[in-house]
Amino acid sequence: MSEQQHITKSGFETRAIHAGYEPDPTTGAVIPPIYATSTYKQDGVGGLRGGYEYSRSANPTRTALEGVLAALEEGEKGFAFASGLAAEDTLVRTTCRPGDHVVIPDDAYGGTFRLFDKVEQAWGVEHSPAAVSDIDAVRAAIQPGRTKLVWVETPTNPLLNIGDIEALAAVAHDAGALLVVDNTFASPYLQQPLTLGADVVVHSTTKYVGGHSDVVGGALVVRDLDLAEQVTFHQNAIGAVPGPFDAFLTHRGVKTLGVRMDRHCDNAEKIVDFLSGHRSIAQVIYPGLAEHPGHAVASRQMKRYGGMISFRVTGGEAQALAVCERTEVFTLGESLGGVESLIEHPGRMTHASVAGTDLEVPADLVRLSVGIETVEDLLADLDRALG
Repeated sequence: MSEQQHITKSGFETRAIHAGYEPDPTTGAVIPPIYATSTYKQDGVGGLRGGYEYSRSANPTRTALEGVLAALEEGEKGFAFASGLAAEDTLVRTTCRPGDHVVIPDDAYGGTFRLFDKVEQAWGVEHSPAAVSDIDAVRAAIQPGRTKLVWVETPTNPLLNIGDIEALAAVAHDAGALLVVDNTFASPYLQQPLTLGADVVVHSTTKYVGGHSDVVGGALVVRDLDLAEQVTFHQNAIGAVPGPFDAFLTHRGVKTLGVRMDRHCDNAEKIVDFLSGHRSIAQVIYPGLAEHPGHAVASRQMKRYGGMISFRVTGGEAQALAVCERTEVFTLGESLGGVESLIEHPGRMTHASVAGTDLEVPADLVRLSVGIETVEDLLADLDRALG
């Protein structure tokens, strides 16, 4: 058994630190170098060293990142992209053709909805929304012979609905479709969809995987080698790949994913307890709550319940906006999954693209991305903002 084969059978944190790269044989460097090169010397025409010829096709820094992502998701092959949406578009171009159909969440991330509604639909790929938590609704949304992908987020963004990955995989496969799971909110630390029957995992690595709000990226991980070959072709042909500096930063973030996620979850659970008893809160939405409709499924397929919290206030949109503007430790901003805590108003910010559609989110909704700061400071900040 090679060293890398041994590593891929190790624990999560060990894989996060060691998988996908062995110390440089020349210098012994334990961290992958940043290969800032566009091309590579060939040993004679077609004589490629390690398969590298041009950095759109492959770059050693990116290869190391793709290797660790595959190991963490327990997939056959990982692919890194310039953004999560670049990864999504490449997957659709790989698996669909004009005239095909995709089922998407009825509360999908606004950028994903925009991609399908404005870009893929113009290309001839149609979509139907369905609640990821309702297996019968997903089954009913499938168009036999046309549906190529059943696309789910779990937890969803921003309403934190939970889809039963194993059951959804069975429904998709019965229809001859692939199950795609956007695992961004959970991260590979809390959930591995491929082990539950999913065919493809999608990530915005900008979020928890990178974890430091300093790099934009995306990823796909697949469990079928034939599909991997097709994605490899389209990744190179479309070319929406990250540069070596972005790959390096993302890989650096991966190494601490496990310890960061534990703190995100610790802090989120304490904040949920605080919000649940606050007079200004009409509803707290968190999969860890026993009253959450997806709690049982989340408990079965997730290690913990994550660092994302949504809540609705009693004072409507005006109060929701005011709370977002009053916080000091929570930064008002889009994105999520960084070490710093963020607060946002989905209806006016990340999900503005779905306003006026069936996917529109409540105007009184606030979303928190709970960071790893001292939790007492986060609680005091929310108490001031809500007061």
